Amino acid sequence: MSVSSSDTNTAKDPMPENQLPAAEPLPDPGDGTPPLDSAFGWVVVVGAFFNLMLSIGTTTTYGVYLQHYKLVEFPNASASLLSWIGTFQFSAMCFAGIGVGVLCEHVDTRLLSLCGAILSGLALIIASFCNAPWKLLLTQGLLYGAGGSLLYITGLTLPPQWFGKYRALATGIAIAGSGIGGLWLSFATNAMITHIGRKWALRATGLIVIGVCGATSLLMRMRFRPAKRKQIIEFAVLRDTRFAMLFFAALFGSSGFYIPFFFMPSYSEVVLGRNSAWGTNVSSIMNGAGIFGRVAMGLIGDKVGSLNTLLVTTLISCLSILVLWLPFSGFGPFLASAVIFGLCSGAIVSLIPVVTANIFGVERLPSIIGLLMLAYMTGGLISSPPAGAMLDKYGHGTSFSSIIIYDGVFLAASTICDIFLRIYISRKPWKKV
Repeated sequence: MSVSSSDTNTAKDPMPENQLPAAEPLPDPGDGTPPLDSAFGWVVVVGAFFNLMLSIGTTTTYGVYLQHYKLVEFPNASASLLSWIGTFQFSAMCFAGIGVGVLCEHVDTRLLSLCGAILSGLALIIASFCNAPWKLLLTQGLLYGAGGSLLYITGLTLPPQWFGKYRALATGIAIAGSGIGGLWLSFATNAMITHIGRKWALRATGLIVIGVCGATSLLMRMRFRPAKRKQIIEFAVLRDTRFAMLFFAALFGSSGFYIPFFFMPSYSEVVLGRNSAWGTNVSSIMNGAGIFGRVAMGLIGDKVGSLNTLLVTTLISCLSILVLWLPFSGFGPFLASAVIFGLCSGAIVSLIPVVTANIFGVERLPSIIGLLMLAYMTGGLISSPPAGAMLDKYGHGTSFSSIIIYDGVFLAASTICDIFLRIYISRKPWKKV
């Protein structure tokens, strides 16, 4: 007896719950959607590169400002209070990102990027007129973070939409902009603070953000507009076990990511006895390693799987902190720790959007990344400020052992979450995931 095609389709087994869905939704070929891996996709990558270079690059450079605030401008302020400025930058960026992710599905992303350039640049200019830590919390911290979220979310979520075969590489190149921004901004900020003062350093940086990101906002185009939906937040995603594992991997990973960037520059001066210029050098070395690491991990992720790569690099980041930085007080192991951490930790930022796209598809990627921003925000709040308090209370400003252990525990927890997610998706150890 013959079997009709409809009967054959009915007889197919449903997709297992933990199997990866198709990485790319397939719109009607006649709907005008540009093809995957098209030339214009690389134009979008260029725009995202500059968005992330200045939004995240400015945030990771806060260690230079922190060193100046603590040692020169506000020597009587606690390390914890001054750390809150940088933490508020990133946490506000992530909290606002929840709403920005939804806006990306309804508003022209070029307009959102332009608004982000203006708001974040003005925040830095306004901060230049502030002369108290609490005022800097509101301007250099909260206001900048709110504006930076518009640059950050568009830069983070648009490249994966335009690529299939080279998704991890394209995203890695875009996010490498944050490392390049941190690299040159570290030297530029230190030089500006030295020669023209902290206030003019903030003003110059603000004008650069407005000019550069305002121009590149014209490139920040979505590949397709998702279909309208009744719910602003897809609560089904919140109930997905894979999302929960990815959420906590991002939370713990982001917690462990910023502590070395904020405190390694001070460690080189306070513990190793290097001059103040070495704080900038350490920050630049870490960002420089991160540039290569983000692109390299993107290439590797396209070959062996983005989740596999994320798991291994998070583990190596953890070991660089607990095995090299914690037990040794010499310059050699410290420098090796900074280089290895900078090289591998960038995957925590660059590969999570790719993993998210591979698991859930790209159609709702902006809103799902927006939800993951809550994890990044929480991670920022429980990382550097408590670490600064530990340095004051237990380390008396000179012993960093407590915050190194604190950082290593976060990275170990993120690695464990990655392992559980990997096993949940596939128990085959050599499968590309």
